[in-house]
Amino acid sequence: MLQGRERERAAVAVLLADAAAGRGGALVLRGQPGVGKSALLADTVARAAGTTVLRTQGIESESPLAFAALQRLLRPVAACVDRLPHPQAQALRTAFGEAAGGEADRFLVFLGALNVLAEAAERAPVVAVVDDAHWLDEASAAALQFVARRLQNERVALLFGARTGDVGTFDTGDLPALDLGGVDAAAAGALLSDRAGVPVPAEVRDALLAGTGANPLALVELAEALTADQLSGAAPLPERLPLTQGVERAFLDRCRRLPDQAQSLLLVAAADDSGRAAVVRQAAHELGVGEDALEAAERSGLLRVEGAAVELRHPLVRSAVYGAATSSGRRRVHRALAAALRGPDDADRRAWHLAASVEEPDDDVVAALDAAAERAVARGGHEAASAAWERAAELITAGEERARRLCRAAHAAWLTAQQVRGRALADAGLALTTDPGLRAELRRLRAHLEFHGASQDEAHRMVLEAAAEVAPHDRRQAGDLAMLGAALAASGARSGSPVDPTGLLPPAGPDAPVRDRCLVALVRGLHAVPERDWPRSTPALRAAVGLADRLDGVGDEDLLINLGVAAWFLGDDDVALRLQDRLLRDARETGGLVTTVHALTRRNIPELATGRWAAAATGAGEALTLAENSGQPVLAAWPTAVLAVLAALRGETARAVEHLAAVEAITAGHALGIVSELVSDLARWARGLLDAADPAALLQPLERLTALPVTQLAAPDRIEAAVRAGRDGAAREWVAELASFAEGTGAAWAAALAAHGRAVLADGEEAEEHFRAALSAHEHSPRLPARARTQLAYGRFLRRNRRRVDARPQLRAALGTFEELGAAPWAELARQELRASGETARRRDAVETPALTPQELQVAALVRQGLSNRDAAARLFLSPRTVDFHLRNVFAKLGVASRTELAALPMD
Repeated sequence: MLQGRERERAAVAVLLADAAAGRGGALVLRGQPGVGKSALLADTVARAAGTTVLRTQGIESESPLAFAALQRLLRPVAACVDRLPHPQAQALRTAFGEAAGGEADRFLVFLGALNVLAEAAERAPVVAVVDDAHWLDEASAAALQFVARRLQNERVALLFGARTGDVGTFDTGDLPALDLGGVDAAAAGALLSDRAGVPVPAEVRDALLAGTGANPLALVELAEALTADQLSGAAPLPERLPLTQGVERAFLDRCRRLPDQAQSLLLVAAADDSGRAAVVRQAAHELGVGEDALEAAERSGLLRVEGAAVELRHPLVRSAVYGAATSSGRRRVHRALAAALRGPDDADRRAWHLAASVEEPDDDVVAALDAAAERAVARGGHEAASAAWERAAELITAGEERARRLCRAAHAAWLTAQQVRGRALADAGLALTTDPGLRAELRRLRAHLEFHGASQDEAHRMVLEAAAEVAPHDRRQAGDLAMLGAALAASGARSGSPVDPTGLLPPAGPDAPVRDRCLVALVRGLHAVPERDWPRSTPALRAAVGLADRLDGVGDEDLLINLGVAAWFLGDDDVALRLQDRLLRDARETGGLVTTVHALTRRNIPELATGRWAAAATGAGEALTLAENSGQPVLAAWPTAVLAVLAALRGETARAVEHLAAVEAITAGHALGIVSELVSDLARWARGLLDAADPAALLQPLERLTALPVTQLAAPDRIEAAVRAGRDGAAREWVAELASFAEGTGAAWAAALAAHGRAVLADGEEAEEHFRAALSAHEHSPRLPARARTQLAYGRFLRRNRRRVDARPQLRAALGTFEELGAAPWAELARQELRASGETARRRDAVETPALTPQELQVAALVRQGLSNRDAAARLFLSPRTVDFHLRNVFAKLGVASRTELAALPMD
């Protein structure tokens, strides 16, 4: 019976009740070893009547096996996999080794796990219990954390038990957690008396409480280790309690009282990660251990066999027995377990037992680890693959072969955002190899690790040196590296490397493959961007972008991503949106979560520019949710900064401040790499907008802008702020930059902004001439916010020159655009100017416009396209039940009753 956990039991009861009502959630129970986490989880299972209970457990020796714990959890509801969308079902089956068919996308596996639980919960609420979460294999831990963050509308309660202060860790992140401490005196007395079978006086109880820190498992073990006289107070307690060195010592002492063969069998069970009695028996047989040993171990209470399963009494038994064994004894046991695991489904376990059984290089073990790593990659378990290749490298003598394994290990670590580990592995590989191709691959990997989480300048140097080194041997690899180097330089990287990426590419004539022609043109165009040589970059970038539709969406994804960025340097918003739409569509269809986030955030730049602010808010909101729910805070920085800008533009000061604080928190804890400059500039723009009434305060952050897309978006703000602050020199410099860009690219909006800047710097007829030129250029540009800013500035100029009648049409047009955009501060300025011109500017009648959340807008958009709830859920990384929840909210807010009515609504 569970003693002294009323508060914790109440918290768990609330979680279960909420899940039964369709408000699912997760809870992490944390505490020191032996504090009662497992007992509380067992109590939860016992009380979960009318639910489907699923259980799994982290096992230390199983940690290299990708998705092992997740597979055990979902095995009882495996039939639900058949009801998932095909990509998710295929990803899960591949991850669990039940199907072949290419590499499983890890986030499709995560989404599939969520939807299996959601499907199971359609029949009855699900209680999923994960004990010893600190020992979960990393792939299962990542999947379950993803699931835990997306249960709000499911009938699922997910409970974790995790140690604190252990070598293994379970990153709870933002998941709700409950810390378990020691039990109180009353519960301790009940535990002791219950186990000892005799009344335990208060003074004995208090002494044992002090000696154990009120750890319930320690109290239970003491009740069995001490004599009845000691527990009743008739005899004094020993000077040193048997548990002075911890609970594990008590288990180990009990083990050492067993016969030698029983101790050997317990070591086999401690090293085993299959949980199958047959495997333990066979391995014991390999060591010459008989059946009597198993019976003795069972009688000790340290081990129990239930049907085909074998289970140690407590995880501490495993760590105590295994930790106390000699290294040679552990190697013998692992060799015996490898011999017992001969089936094809046990190949990964066998490989790791073999790896633990040897100290010297062994080709057979390396081959087994290589195969295990390849299987892990196919399942999307890159953490396991990295560990297998790293161990294989340790068992190889040849430097080049070791370097190849380290390269694979580093790449797998990078794919799971293990930046520090990936860098260390790649550096170790570079020190071992002279092969040009392998060195280029390792340097490219190091560059990716640098610009994603450290220094893009260092990444730029690395990638150009790698390109130059590999060019004589592999032109395609050199071309890919040259593209990466040119893209980094265009994004602000400056390493001082003398390598010219354009010189590493062979000429690509009209008969060359499309990819080669596109790559050559892209590199030439991007190479000219850092010098702001727009007449040289523009023709090349236009040629590259013109070939985009003929590229392969999967094989040429890196090229397409860089073409999308190149569109920024062309100033072509339509092309930028079209390319990002293609990447987004492909990512949604294939279930690529990271690519989805990248496409959503990159399209925010042209959306902000053209006044598609509602779409930008929706996309940024979705990107932020996906980043947070997948545990990738670096991906959250950009969409959070975009939301800060949107809030500032709309006059939502409190919301802008909240988003800015979130950006600061992310940047304080994580290096943003290549997006650092852009995120910082978006945040600076937002801060400046919050101080728009004070020219000096507005100008201070805006004059620090360096990322070209943001400097151009904020151009009206910083030029006007500079003029108002008496900094005409800075304003003229920025106008000249815009004029140069306009002349080199032909971007009408840039010409309009340059003319706008000249106008606010001028007076009289000259100013009016520039205003008219700006408005003429705006007619050929999709950038509505910039046009409205020019109309406002021109209207203000006319009104102040006593031409109030002429000012009104400009001010009315500006006001209409600002109201459409929801740019409240600018709309109020336009109203004030209209009133000053002698026209009463009435506020637009308040229309009850339903406020759909970003998630509801996404759901509505996909349903309007004719997608089913299931298909929409797959696109949005949600469960069908969650989509149904949002869709019902959409219907209620918009006053429609069917999908047909929703599709007929004008929601542009």
